Amino acid sequence: MTDPMSDRARDWALWLTRQRSVTGTEGEVALAGLLAKRVAATPALAAAEIWSVPCGDALGRSCCAVLLRGEGPETLLLTGHYDTVTDEDYGDLQPVATEPEALRGALLRRLAEPATSAERLARADLESGDFLPGRGLLDMKAGLAAALATLEVWAALPGRRGNLLFVAVPDEEVTSVGARALAAALPRIEAEKDLSVIGAVNLDCVSDEGDGSHGRTVALGSVGKLLVTALVVGVPAHASHPYEGLNAGALAAAIVTRAEWATELADGQEGAAGIPPVLLSLRDGKERYDVTTPGTVFATWNVLSQGRGAADTMAAFRAIVREAVGDLARTLGARQAAVTGECRAVPAVPVALQAELAASLPAEARARLDDLGRELAGQGLSLPDQNRRLAEEAWRLSGRQGPAVLLGFGSLPYLPVRLGRGERARRLETAIDRARAAIADSHGTRIGTLAFFPGISDLSFLGEGSASDVPEIAANTPAWRGMDWDGTVAGLPAVNAGPWGRAFHTPLERVHAPYAFGVLPAFLLRLVREALG
Repeated sequence: MTDPMSDRARDWALWLTRQRSVTGTEGEVALAGLLAKRVAATPALAAAEIWSVPCGDALGRSCCAVLLRGEGPETLLLTGHYDTVTDEDYGDLQPVATEPEALRGALLRRLAEPATSAERLARADLESGDFLPGRGLLDMKAGLAAALATLEVWAALPGRRGNLLFVAVPDEEVTSVGARALAAALPRIEAEKDLSVIGAVNLDCVSDEGDGSHGRTVALGSVGKLLVTALVVGVPAHASHPYEGLNAGALAAAIVTRAEWATELADGQEGAAGIPPVLLSLRDGKERYDVTTPGTVFATWNVLSQGRGAADTMAAFRAIVREAVGDLARTLGARQAAVTGECRAVPAVPVALQAELAASLPAEARARLDDLGRELAGQGLSLPDQNRRLAEEAWRLSGRQGPAVLLGFGSLPYLPVRLGRGERARRLETAIDRARAAIADSHGTRIGTLAFFPGISDLSFLGEGSASDVPEIAANTPAWRGMDWDGTVAGLPAVNAGPWGRAFHTPLERVHAPYAFGVLPAFLLRLVREALG
């Protein structure tokens, strides 16, 4: 005998997945309206109030909001993103990338002779019948589906206490414009609808390559992210006369080697293991081949945090850079002496911040940078590329000569958040514990907790994070104007409780169906009832 709630979760998940909604495409723009129409046509949600929350971006994206009322103003927010990464990586299977059932058969044929352990695991998962593939099904439309099924069941309960607010948002995969728009709009929504939002549940997924015990969890916080950048400036020289210059590529390589997996920046807290920094991009400033050493190199690093602030992060990174370039100078000096018998002093390499350089520029130069910033923002360049161009121009306008390293930030920051210790946070945590216990009894499934969601998420803009570092970040991010964010966060007690599966952002993305369609909706329903009394 099938479970009607599970059937509804599956139906919603398959429908959402079939709606292609790659970030930045017409499909993403359209999905909020399509979802609103389907909710309005769902008999179980006939009493719902439905509206859109405009994101205010150039694409015209919006959030789809659905409110079900009970008694009193207290409200629990269920939210998640509906955009996905591209499905071009599926190759010849792209036409069925968003058709889970058809894709399952096609993948099994592709994996007839698996060549890697990942492919062998994927084949076994798909053959078991417990996993269902599809672009965006795991990340994270199955989470939205579980919430929609929860709304349908909750709407039929008599004597409901409180209200349920469901909001599906766009653009988590790039700059979280949807979650930021929601955070900014919540005070107005509360006032206009006479609501008091007491907490939020984000519905993002967790990857688990094992038995699912790591995936069947509620995260009580989320890591933060900074994209640290370095414009490395050398002294170009002809390749036949290397001692006359200082290679920006060599300087950058020394910094990259020292910074990769640097333990100083693996910010583990509350017993959770920290995640060290990794290089994301590295490119020199040469536009054509010649035998002159590179004059500049621009690099970016992903630096995650569970609580460390931006100023402390930059101070630690600055120390790493100074150590790396100092060690390289000594090494190069020794190598020159070994070859020539003499050692020309390798010049010192100052390490400055973007804000420090900007403060030293005359007003005319800063105005030219502002003009360039506006121009670049309208060209569709990524934020890291905008920041690279502006850093290079700021250095040129300064009139300074290399060598030097100019540090800054290159994209929108994601704030580290953690469930607080206030009354509402304790109430939400108690509701989570009771719901976990109830699911263990009713479904025989243990749902654990994580101190931190292991990847960046919309929780950074919804949860109890501090935006006090935003001015420091903005001052060292040349393209900050193009991010259109003033640091507003919702500041709600917020957790993440979503589906689990494997290999999201790859063609082997697949969700564990029994948990996503059966356990998760039951858990959310119990959590809603506990949280709202």
